[in-house]
Amino acid sequence: MSVDEKTVRHIARLARIAVTDDEARALQGELSAILNWVEQLDEVDTSGVEPMTSVVATAMKMRDDTVTDGNDPEAVVRNAPVSDDDYFVVPKVVE
Repeated sequence: MSVDEKTVRHIARLARIAVTDDEARALQGELSAILNWVEQLDEVDTSGVEPMTSVVATAMKMRDDTVTDGNDPEAVVRNAPVSDDDYFVVPKVVE
């Protein structure tokens, strides 16, 4: 697959990039090469390959699910504009 110079200019206009005639011709070749490479990827048999998000196996960083600054309700609501009995008081939003 190849792109013509008109398509290159259209893409450049959509990307709001000013291109000269020489740059448009150069981009035409580069975009055509990229599209040809993508077409080659279609030839690869990936039927037995599991979908993945990374080429390197990584484990999620996990932490213990523990309360770190709780058990001190007075400290939690200390900076609240309005609190009542260790609870935040918020204005009514639904009538």
